[in-house]
Amino acid sequence: MKNRISRRNALFALGGAATAAALGRDARSDGKPPVFLIVLGAAGGASIIDSFLAIRESESTNGSTINAFPDANVQSIAGTPFRAIDISDGSIGPIPFPYSANQSNFVKKYSANMLVATVTGTSVNHTVAQERCRTGNASFFKRTIEEAVANDYGQGAALPNVNMATGGFATQGGDDSLPTWAKAAPVAAPTLWPFGLDGVRGIAGAPAQDLIAKTRELRDKKLEPGTSFLRAFRDASAIKLWQQQRIDAVSKLEGQDLIEKLNLFSDSAATPLSQYGLAASPDAALIQSTFTRLGQDELEAQAALAYLLLKNRVTTAVTIAPSFAVILGGTGIINPPLAFDFSHSTCRATQAVMWSRTLGIADKLIGLLKNVPLDPTSGQSMWDRTLIYVATDFGRSKTRPANSTDFGAGHDLNNGVLLLSPMLKGNRVLGGVDPNTGLTYGFDLTTGAPDLGRNTTEAELMSGILEVLAVDKTGSGLPSVTALRG
Repeated sequence: MKNRISRRNALFALGGAATAAALGRDARSDGKPPVFLIVLGAAGGASIIDSFLAIRESESTNGSTINAFPDANVQSIAGTPFRAIDISDGSIGPIPFPYSANQSNFVKKYSANMLVATVTGTSVNHTVAQERCRTGNASFFKRTIEEAVANDYGQGAALPNVNMATGGFATQGGDDSLPTWAKAAPVAAPTLWPFGLDGVRGIAGAPAQDLIAKTRELRDKKLEPGTSFLRAFRDASAIKLWQQQRIDAVSKLEGQDLIEKLNLFSDSAATPLSQYGLAASPDAALIQSTFTRLGQDELEAQAALAYLLLKNRVTTAVTIAPSFAVILGGTGIINPPLAFDFSHSTCRATQAVMWSRTLGIADKLIGLLKNVPLDPTSGQSMWDRTLIYVATDFGRSKTRPANSTDFGAGHDLNNGVLLLSPMLKGNRVLGGVDPNTGLTYGFDLTTGAPDLGRNTTEAELMSGILEVLAVDKTGSGLPSVTALRG
């Protein structure tokens, strides 16, 4: 069943890129409108009971020994099922830098597009768990969710799937039948990567374009075919792929001027673009005013590039995630060492800082995408057709020393995730949390009603997200999960 042939796949195979272009950059043969996916990795293990399902001490018979908060620290947001943690302090555990964390403003702003779904994972190893939260534990033909979206919506795009993360958030899926163009293009340095999208431009003193074109033609048609290497290996699949990707790079990357459209810099003394025959992206000023730390904060740089990739319809699925490196700013700590996993040393402060950081990045991306029209006629913005999946390794352990406010927390399979999109059945919590244990429980996959007798699996969550994105699940064996759909 993995080699399913859709009408669109057949047209693409018969007519190549020209057929895809004739269908329109965003058009699909089955009439489905485009969708866009942002996987925002909560690297290190984001805890849902340190955020939107927080427990007040007064609500629990074990309030002093489970991860419950003083009542005053837990904000209930009117008109929503969500809670929020707003706390600040002069240090984060042993690190003497102040922090101020706020979740309630985000909930007030985006509750209509928020959905929290409980889930219990299958690994507490970072790399394994990060991969499984993106593959539904290999439940959808072993594809990552990004590959699934790219395969269904990315034909004809220059780079349908771009991944800027590391570790398990950067792994490829295991479906060998997946078209190579649907697999992730890795990006290690988002500020510099756009300069590699043209083989000639940006190089001082480079030969003229027409001479480069003639040189490439001579290489492809006369010089390389006569080499002993190509005579021996010309039928190898790796060689054919390499040659095709080289052709695609000229038509899709250089031909669309992505070296400038995706450039995060302005022309200045520090980055003299004009000296190298380049100009700034038309969005450079907007990007720099929105992501004010993109030169120091890799996650901001990733988010900035993600926006440009989506806005310019280069990409349909993009993955970003913070690093484990500490980042300090003028007002305090921005990224603690190990990101969310610094919870081993100090859970409450780490979770607060990292949740605020994650929500802040989501807020900026949503604000930008809301101002980009989806098309000339629908009246929708790109945000209307985008889903942000805040993917996490796992949750954190649920207990603490009696009445402690500064404690470490280990890895725990039991947790929940945050999804953001106008395509969701928003302002909703699927499942819930037992205030006496801190453990989350599942929900009915159809109605969304709480189900205390079950836990939601990674495969079920994957299936629900795929249904929201209208990805074809034929032959996967995944259950129908309608509870997430708007």
